[in-house]
Amino acid sequence: MTTPHTHADHRVVQRSFRCPRQSHNRPKGYQHTFGKGGAWRQNVHSCAPHTRSIDTIPRMDDFLQQDIEIRSFRSNLDNTMGQIENLRLFVLVVESGSISRAAESLNIAKSAVSRRLALLEERYEKRLIDRRPGTWRITETGLELYQRASRAIGEVDDLDADFISASADLSGPLSLSLPRDFGLSYLGNALLAFKERFPEIALTVDFDDRVVDLSRENYDFVLRITAAVDGNASASYIGKVDHALYASSTYLERQSCPQSVSDLRDHPLLFYGSARRTAWDFLSSKGKPTTLEFRPYLNSNSGTFLLNATLQGMGISRLPDFIVKDALSNGNLIRILPDIEIPTWGIYLIHADNRRLNRRMRLFSEEIKKACLSLK
Repeated sequence: MTTPHTHADHRVVQRSFRCPRQSHNRPKGYQHTFGKGGAWRQNVHSCAPHTRSIDTIPRMDDFLQQDIEIRSFRSNLDNTMGQIENLRLFVLVVESGSISRAAESLNIAKSAVSRRLALLEERYEKRLIDRRPGTWRITETGLELYQRASRAIGEVDDLDADFISASADLSGPLSLSLPRDFGLSYLGNALLAFKERFPEIALTVDFDDRVVDLSRENYDFVLRITAAVDGNASASYIGKVDHALYASSTYLERQSCPQSVSDLRDHPLLFYGSARRTAWDFLSSKGKPTTLEFRPYLNSNSGTFLLNATLQGMGISRLPDFIVKDALSNGNLIRILPDIEIPTWGIYLIHADNRRLNRRMRLFSEEIKKACLSLK
């Protein structure tokens, strides 16, 4: 039997047993541990049943440490999941408008809902809902928490939908904010087709041209036609819109047609927006930038309304191509200063910078890109 060496500087301790295949000088299946006090160590691929290192024997404190770590992980996970469920409950309370209705929808006691709401307020050290007798009002802190919690709960639900089952249905909300004229006149059919294709998606569409704060408002996507995009959001370029100057044939029968940008000052100008003093930017045929400052004769936040005003001969307007198509084809609308170029605006699909796209959002993004890129 070969007796292994030991040394204080080398913590190599082995129990060796007779192996019928080993030689006298070098145990077969062993290699030498070099250095002072070196010893033959077993090659684990040979004679494995006959030799075992003491270092590989699990110790009881290893098992105890693993058990502590597992218990700690489970405790942290339980706390996290409990916090998510408290936030889910808070969102339901806000959307229900009362603790009683939230409790009824969950089929739990009203006191349980009140207690969990109190735990949230204790955690954040702020009053979330002013619920004194005769009062029900969500506080400013509560409103911010509701908006952010709604997104967080949506993310958790989306994770479940995406990963628990790859074949899970697409049921769930999809909230959009689209520009009024473009959305109604051009995207209406695409939106209805999307809904017919995915009826399980709860689609909500707001047609509005206002500025949307994605950090505070619960929209999955905002679609805007603009020359520049806010850098605090993620935006995908999905198409373009060209603008031009237009007047009606009846207007040009009464008034001389402008021959230059400066001639526009002698005409009533109709402006998209509310500014009482504004400017239009142009590029000459040679690429020289020109700016015209003016006071609008008529303001509106509706391109369709401005088109109708232009057709009635009220003045000259700058309109996007998707609005004027029909009026141009029947000859009621005439483009003026065709050699003057107006900078192109982009169509952007925008979402919150920190928002992960769920399956519903990805599907809608693909469909709406196809619709916008086909715009001529």
